[in-house]
Amino acid sequence: MLSFGMALSCLSLLVLSCLQSLSANNDFFTSIGQMTDLLYTEKDLVTSLKDYIKAEENKLERVKQWADKLDLLSAAAVQDPEGFLGHPVNAFKLMKRLNTEWGDLESLVLSDTTEGFISNLTIQRQHFPTDEDQTGAAKALLRLQDTYKLDANTISTGDLPGAKHKSLMTVEDCYELGKIAYSDVDYYHTELWMAQALKQLDGGEESPLDRVILLDYLSYSIYQQGDIERALELTKQLLALDPEHQRAKGNLKYFEFQLEKLKTEAADAPPTEKKLAKRETTEKIKKSKKKFLTPQLPERKKYEMLCRGEGIRMTPRRQSRLFCRYYDNKHNPMYVLAPVKQQDEWDRPYIVRFIDIISDKEIERVKQLAKPRLRRATVHDPLTGKLTTAQYRVSKSAWLTGYEDPLIDRINQRIEDLTGLEMDTAEELQVANYGVGGQYEPHFDFGRKDEPDAFKELGTGNRIATWLFYMSDVAAGGATVFPDIGASVWPQKGTAVFWYNLFPSGEGDYSTRHAACPVLVGNKWVSNKWIHERGQEWRRPCALNETE
Repeated sequence: MLSFGMALSCLSLLVLSCLQSLSANNDFFTSIGQMTDLLYTEKDLVTSLKDYIKAEENKLERVKQWADKLDLLSAAAVQDPEGFLGHPVNAFKLMKRLNTEWGDLESLVLSDTTEGFISNLTIQRQHFPTDEDQTGAAKALLRLQDTYKLDANTISTGDLPGAKHKSLMTVEDCYELGKIAYSDVDYYHTELWMAQALKQLDGGEESPLDRVILLDYLSYSIYQQGDIERALELTKQLLALDPEHQRAKGNLKYFEFQLEKLKTEAADAPPTEKKLAKRETTEKIKKSKKKFLTPQLPERKKYEMLCRGEGIRMTPRRQSRLFCRYYDNKHNPMYVLAPVKQQDEWDRPYIVRFIDIISDKEIERVKQLAKPRLRRATVHDPLTGKLTTAQYRVSKSAWLTGYEDPLIDRINQRIEDLTGLEMDTAEELQVANYGVGGQYEPHFDFGRKDEPDAFKELGTGNRIATWLFYMSDVAAGGATVFPDIGASVWPQKGTAVFWYNLFPSGEGDYSTRHAACPVLVGNKWVSNKWIHERGQEWRRPCALNETE
């Protein structure tokens, strides 16, 4: 069985080598929809691996039977070699074994049973994720941790809201997250995940990693955040385990010197300065807390709060003015007898949701059309005027036209009937699927005054309005939020939300700045229609007042 273990070790090295040699950049982490294909790829590889193991076990069983048979024979023969070989049959069989049968055994041992598995792996590996995918998925976990205020242990135990398939993270998984944060000079997350890895290791989890390497990363990341005293304590723990650790020995001297320097400076400072410094520190803390509680928060904080369902600014009085209704858009013939359900989501800007506006069957068809075309979503670069990928938009998208399938034509007509706006000048239907921690940070849909050429190549004017279909429910996260006004709109399968990006005067409504929150648990599919100004002259007449 030792040979079998060695064979599996060699196979593991071969698989790892294949994984590291991949060069295709598919950005799998940006689309859960496309990542599902990887599960079937892996299942196929596991089947091939099991076939290889079975073939290897059969081969070893034959070798073992041969060895057992010869063991018994040679044990009896060496008791009386001359007497044994005195029998002519025994002499003949010895010649035959050494001349022929041992050669056959050599061929059996050298026979290659890996061909089927390696052939399958070679075919499949061109579709494998890359280092960029692994790093992207890791950074997504860190982003989710910050946005939804999750501690490392909650993520490591898989105890996320709405999760059906919980999965535990190993010490190595936590260490890998910490290393990726460290390579980004993100010492805050390095500390969190190295501490979690250490906690699990100290809790008895088996791992090829030891406390020394974890303490090394942990102490340095804590030092970089300014806590020299704690960094010193952890370095001493490291040296107790490995007294010859060169970097730790150097750090120990440096940390002790820096700590002594700080103590000397504090002792030499006049009493009034000490009190003043203490007062300034206290005031800074109070000011920081006060700032967090007031409406004057940085956009990033407001965005993350809204993603968590916090900070929504809708007074009861305003809430009482929001209604739901049956809607036929001024007796549109398509909806007079069967009006659609409509509800107000927000008053200023006016955001409205249409209920049961796209069926499950239609959704599946749209997804079916979009999946083969999904590509990393792009954003408009105001400096170059070109489309480019961005870290703040993690999703894949595809564009569908009415010429490709009658369903898309019907969907476009439906949007026109319910909004009363011309679709001939609108952009094609964009379908998007969000990946691990998929998001689209705060942005405007319309072109601002400092982007005069934003949609020049289209020749259809600015984006007057946005129509957004929700094509899936999301277990946790994934809301559409408007940080400036404190609004959150949550995904609901089969519904669509609509708002105007421009006032009737043509001026941009800056309160429509919005974002797609990271998907915490689940798979988010949306499709949207960006409607442009041209063709709306008589459908939505221009107003004289800038904000009307």
